[in-house]
Amino acid sequence: MTLTTLRLKAEPATPEAIAPYGTLITPGEDGTPFGPADAALELGRGTPRLYIMRLNRKPLLVRGITRHSRVTQCLAAMGGRDWFICLAAPQNPDAPESPDPARIACFRIGGGVALALKRGTWHAGPFFEAESVDFLNLELSDTNETDHHTVRLDQEFGTVIEIIP
Repeated sequence: MTLTTLRLKAEPATPEAIAPYGTLITPGEDGTPFGPADAALELGRGTPRLYIMRLNRKPLLVRGITRHSRVTQCLAAMGGRDWFICLAAPQNPDAPESPDPARIACFRIGGGVALALKRGTWHAGPFFEAESVDFLNLELSDTNETDHHTVRLDQEFGTVIEIIP
């Protein structure tokens, strides 16, 4: 199979740009009441797990994209480092589906914010340019074993996405 490479510029993440996929959580004053700038978390289908994952740099190439249909997921880079993620909005988190590669968008996430993905949002990443980055990750304790649905873009669609920083 011949592969087509889609070169996607990583757009700056803003709350408006991220809205179809989730919530960009930016710093706010302590004591601010819950509102639209906060993540609406769905963690009730299992035991929540907050952990720090250490990731090593990999090429800025997306060959597969993943979703979690039972849980929202939150990611934040530690140490103030920028990072990249490619996203496709969920159509129906409870139904089998594959994302349309033409509807995938890539974003640069600032190091001082967190990203809360809606349940069922397709995501590839985090990607980054440093040698390694630690990330806070909030999901369920068994997300990677029981709720990890991956579509291989290269095999199913003959497509690879190259993230352009």
